[in-house]
Amino acid sequence: MTLYVDSSALIKRYVAEDDSQNADAILLGDTEWVTGRHAYIEVQLAIHRRLGEAELRVARMAFERDWQRTFVVGLDDVVCRRAAELGIATGSRSLDALHLAAAERAGGRSVPIVTFDVRLGQAARSLGFGVIGS
Repeated sequence: MTLYVDSSALIKRYVAEDDSQNADAILLGDTEWVTGRHAYIEVQLAIHRRLGEAELRVARMAFERDWQRTFVVGLDDVVCRRAAELGIATGSRSLDALHLAAAERAGGRSVPIVTFDVRLGQAARSLGFGVIGS
């Protein structure tokens, strides 16, 4: 199975937070990951804001290794337009709507979304996605 992995799940691999162990167990249980291109920005900014210099270097290296093996959905015009539609339909925030549209592009409702973002999880469920994490 392939997993659509949002930023909230990825961040937990590099920053110790509540549910970090749970996120690691889920993600390492199936290492075929897909995410939207914007996740790169979200994760990089989150780890930069939360970690000190030494931890940051280690986290960035680990993230780059993970990113290299992750299938990345581009945010082309079709995905962005669909994100707007999904955002309107679900009341999602912009980045969450982009995750929903990228997950849809990656395999539709057959690809479960791994998220620890409650709002994204609710929106994904309302669209018929399987959700793991939140």
